[in-house]
Amino acid sequence: MADAKVIVFDEDRPRRRPAGRRVRVASEPQSGPGPEASVPPVEPVADGVRGAGGSGWDRRLAGGLAFLRRRITGEYEVDEFGYDEELTDQVLMTLMRPLFDRYFRVEVKGVENIPKEGGALIVANHSGTLPLDGLMLQVAVHDHHPAQRHLRLLAADLVFMLPVVNELARKAGHTLACAEDAQRLLEAGELVGVMPEGFKGIGKPFGDRYKLQRFGRGGFVSTALRAGTPIVPCSIVGAEEIYPMVGNAKTLARLLGIPYFPITPTFPWLGPLGALPLPTKWTIQFGEPIATDGYAAEAAEDPMLMFNLTDQVREQIQHTLYRLLVQRRSVFF
Repeated sequence: MADAKVIVFDEDRPRRRPAGRRVRVASEPQSGPGPEASVPPVEPVADGVRGAGGSGWDRRLAGGLAFLRRRITGEYEVDEFGYDEELTDQVLMTLMRPLFDRYFRVEVKGVENIPKEGGALIVANHSGTLPLDGLMLQVAVHDHHPAQRHLRLLAADLVFMLPVVNELARKAGHTLACAEDAQRLLEAGELVGVMPEGFKGIGKPFGDRYKLQRFGRGGFVSTALRAGTPIVPCSIVGAEEIYPMVGNAKTLARLLGIPYFPITPTFPWLGPLGALPLPTKWTIQFGEPIATDGYAAEAAEDPMLMFNLTDQVREQIQHTLYRLLVQRRSVFF
């Protein structure tokens, strides 16, 4: 867990998946005692049990038991991509918030530029050696947007080849970075996040920090044009310094089948302790949306238009990065 990805947008990768609906995951009826029998229904808490100020804990306990019962009995829903909204809200977001609020102390700006409803494509810079910026972006959209919208990140193939990570990524709403999936999500009114720099962004050396890499071939612009949804540029400051990448063991990376093997001032010298990110102070700023609904249907096939819009998005993100860096007083405070 847009490319971990790590988020690479590859519009040429063929993908075929039948359109579908949200799927209710439920256990088959059983003749003998089933999961329902092993988990008693949650009873209302008696008034006498509630002490002063204790009703909040009672409700949390009851809600937690009800959540566990639904997970055990299979009474929950996932969509055709495997997205589990309840698990994301109740568990995954809860696990990521301490990083967001206390460790990186993320400041969010311009969230009003994200539409209150309907599809939109959020395009952000990518950095940090490990793709924590995608996860923090997901929390920023959900927790700071008035409508608490969910961001569906586009991720690279590598994410879905890793055990455990694959399942968690799908449960959190991530999907393979291909034009077909992105367009279906946008047309369904979802917020989609993409980081077009991909591995080039998160795997660049520390000396190139905050210098945007190539934005692919403009596939994200073509997808937004086809769906008629706005493009929201997003600039993230702070992620570049969490793992200062001073070297790359390319031979070891090839042996492991990964894009790069980072060498930082603490990793691999300090072992597992060196894998802890530095507690930098982050800022995430959403820029003014770029409308795409005014173009003709054939505009998505116009290479010059795609080049111009891609360059416009890239320049807006880069300009905002420079401005935020000038305003930043300290990497850590």
